[in-house]
Amino acid sequence: MSSEPSVRQPARPRRILLLLGCVAICAIALATFGIVDRARSKQEVKAWTDEQAIPTVRLVQPEPGPTEQSLYLPGNVGAFNVSALFARASGYVTAWHNDMGSHVKTGDVLVTISAPDLDQQLVQAQAQLVQLRAAVEQAKANADLGEVTNGRTTRLVAQGWSTLEQGDTDRLTAVSRNAALAVANANVTAQEAAVSRLQELTSFEKIKAPFDGVVTARNVNIGDLLNAGGTTGRALYQVADIHRMRIFVNVPQAFLGEIKPGVRATLHLPGQKETFEAELTSSSNAVEENSRTALIELQADNPDGKLWPGAFTEVQFHIPSAPGTLRIPSTALVFGANGMRVAAVDASNKVALKPVILGRNLGNDVEIESGLSLTDRLIDNPQESIDAGATVRIAGPEGKTPKLADAE
Repeated sequence: MSSEPSVRQPARPRRILLLLGCVAICAIALATFGIVDRARSKQEVKAWTDEQAIPTVRLVQPEPGPTEQSLYLPGNVGAFNVSALFARASGYVTAWHNDMGSHVKTGDVLVTISAPDLDQQLVQAQAQLVQLRAAVEQAKANADLGEVTNGRTTRLVAQGWSTLEQGDTDRLTAVSRNAALAVANANVTAQEAAVSRLQELTSFEKIKAPFDGVVTARNVNIGDLLNAGGTTGRALYQVADIHRMRIFVNVPQAFLGEIKPGVRATLHLPGQKETFEAELTSSSNAVEENSRTALIELQADNPDGKLWPGAFTEVQFHIPSAPGTLRIPSTALVFGANGMRVAAVDASNKVALKPVILGRNLGNDVEIESGLSLTDRLIDNPQESIDAGATVRIAGPEGKTPKLADAE
């Protein structure tokens, strides 16, 4: 009985050693797991940091420019011809025949003037002309008599039947009578001119329409006293030819190279839904120093009379675009010391800075004359510090995260 405890005593130390070994192994496993976990966490943090360092960008692509560009400018509508009619004969108005808004034809009488003084002057001048023509006949008879007498006397002098003195007298008499005939003819010519002048003046007793058009103003009434030759103050009548209208526009200097004769335009008038077509016909060929604009003229047919003189209109010019011109948002441009550039992204999401030549500034968009193609992918709102060769991440459903190896 006493020998059994001595046999079991060595088993306890072995269990202790086994327990300690298990504890050591667990400790080593825990330490190894912790080290591996920390290393993995550091790798994930580094990968996340590297990923966050890649900027996310939104892409835009160039678009083909339209076949024509629109330019809107204010304009003024004017009649093709406008005539302000004043009195050329002094007298009283006895009648007027067409009111404002009336359509008139060439030669239609608008105003009738009574000018008795002018009529009497014409009658007197015509009577004087009759007297002068009679004087011409008398002078012609005297001249003929002088020629006959001179011829007869010349023969008698040659035959010795008349003195030389008588011959000289008759010859000079004939010359004098011929001169008197010339003076009488000149007087008739002068009087005929005076009569013609008075006849022209009496024709102004009727003020007539100078062309087909519409009466836009009437400022005369029966009984008004008119003075001939007045061109100040209000005209008696104003007539406008509105079969075709002129439109005047002040064009800024920057667009003058594109606004050329033949360019088409559309007229938009306030209060009218209908638009009207016009064509540029001429320009002033001069720029105003104060406004840096040039005055140009367009013309538009107006068969229905819907365009009125003096109206305001918004003129939409249809300017042909240059072939091959592209359009991009103005926010895609990169301003720098190297000129105007854009930041393009290749298939590997690498940035390439491309120089471009700008066309017109259209506000939100700009025209690109050269340097881009339709397949280029451009960064919208690129950072000023962006460098060529940098890797970017594309935002949106098409966005792809570049590989870290590429980022390095």
